[in-house]
Amino acid sequence: MSRQPPVIKANDAHSRLEVGQRGVELIQTPLLNKGTAFTAEERRTFELEGLLPHESKTLGQQARRAYAQISRHTDDLEKHVAIAALRDRNETLFYRVLTDHLEEFMPIVYTPTVGLATQRFSHTFQQGRGLWITPDMKGRIAEVLGNAQPARSARLLVVTDNESILGIGDQGAGGMAISLGKLALYSAGAGIYPGDTLPVSLDFGTNNDQLLADDQYLGWPGRRLRGAAYFELVEEFVEAVCEVLPGALVQWEDFRKDNALKILDIYRDRLPSFNDDIQGTGAVVAAGLVCALSELGQPLKDQRIVIYGAGAGGLGVARQIEAVMAREGMTAADRRAAIAVLDRGGLLVDDREIADAYKKELAWPAELAVARGMPNAERRDLAEVVTRYRPTVLLGVSGQGGAFTEAIVREMAQHAERPIIFPCSNPTEYSEATPADLFGWTNGRALVATGSPFPDVEHDGRTIEIGQGNNVFIFPGLGLSALALGASKVTDGMIAAASDALAAQVTAAEHDRGLLFPSIDRLGSVSRAVAVAVGQQAIDEGVAEATAETVEERIAAHVWNVGYAQYVPV
Repeated sequence: MSRQPPVIKANDAHSRLEVGQRGVELIQTPLLNKGTAFTAEERRTFELEGLLPHESKTLGQQARRAYAQISRHTDDLEKHVAIAALRDRNETLFYRVLTDHLEEFMPIVYTPTVGLATQRFSHTFQQGRGLWITPDMKGRIAEVLGNAQPARSARLLVVTDNESILGIGDQGAGGMAISLGKLALYSAGAGIYPGDTLPVSLDFGTNNDQLLADDQYLGWPGRRLRGAAYFELVEEFVEAVCEVLPGALVQWEDFRKDNALKILDIYRDRLPSFNDDIQGTGAVVAAGLVCALSELGQPLKDQRIVIYGAGAGGLGVARQIEAVMAREGMTAADRRAAIAVLDRGGLLVDDREIADAYKKELAWPAELAVARGMPNAERRDLAEVVTRYRPTVLLGVSGQGGAFTEAIVREMAQHAERPIIFPCSNPTEYSEATPADLFGWTNGRALVATGSPFPDVEHDGRTIEIGQGNNVFIFPGLGLSALALGASKVTDGMIAAASDALAAQVTAAEHDRGLLFPSIDRLGSVSRAVAVAVGQQAIDEGVAEATAETVEERIAAHVWNVGYAQYVPV
């Protein structure tokens, strides 16, 4: 099935916008509601007289009032709920407040607070937003997807099946909070018009017993679908997207690692799509590593890299770093020897049982482990690997809080003059170490970036700011470019271009402050730079409609500047 596009369009939002809603219906449409900013003329034209207090206010005045209201809450989850309630009333005002206070509110809208929001989703639920697809919709998913269209012109979907949320696992229908948070950052960070976005939960059940026993739980009340039944629904969903929303970009989010890989491989050529947990994480961490090595003046080929965690994030990080190594001319054997990957069972080596097929591409040959002094498969935990392999780089994507212990870090620091240590897991309590501890254990010599936000560290008379290696530096720009240029697919080359562009965005002043990633308050300009680089790569690979000369112009034309349009009646 297909439907005519709705009246609301991103290109109109810069100036004049035709609106068919009137009265209460208009006020209750978050994408259109101006609240007290409706002018006297608009109130007469759109039958709003008497429905609002007399005095009209500007968007700036509204934003100051809304910020003060939200700031009265002292609990982060309460702030998250208050901000979500604002979005449910007035999306333009929500984005004005978010962009005005992005550094303050990003940890509230997204990590780390969004982790708690997913866990408490059913208990803090206020209003339906987004689309839930459940097993009883089989055979009707295209029709259900069409239900989202009358109010929005969805071109960008963040889709989750809720099973591997951050480091906290299966959260059932609560995973919708992740999709909502990501899309908020697409709009705040890259200027993608919110009416072009749609959060989707593939709610195919949960294996979280606590949720199933909770009489407030709002999701599908059954065990997770597995096997053919699961993939049949995913297939129908993809077919529905291609039919109802042709050309839409899909970001796959927080799928279990095996499902994530299979879905990415099956559908990446059928519709523009990417997996942020794999590709976005890899791009961000690789960018931070390149930036750190640039500061040290050291080549990548001379590094010994340990990746602690072999889930979707670990795979993405390994693949992206290997891609950089390949571009620098390192052989496949040298690349493999330069990266040691550990899962819960220790170092991945091909002389041990490895159940997950994808992990086999990360495993060392047994002879390499022997050559590195680790012949015993029972003695290849992180402490042993750090002692024997003597890494110069330690990257944590394990979701195991505190895994980088004092003993391990001090051992690493004995053999690395300037150890590069990225505890990337989030939310904050799942970080493998805190920056303060890492600087303390290395006498201030470490180069540190984290996945979650951390405060500045005072060490040896200096203040060190902590760069946050957040995927928000990749996905908004990537999405903006794909939409603006009409990309037919998201290629590995486009992901690499995004990573390279991010690494180049860290300024000398930010380096001097200890940052290995840009400041969050520069997210808009960073996203634009990423978008341009991705667009040029897409054109080079022949997967975009634009020409090289028009990339910046098309991207700029696609950016939504947060503000109220002038409404005219249909």
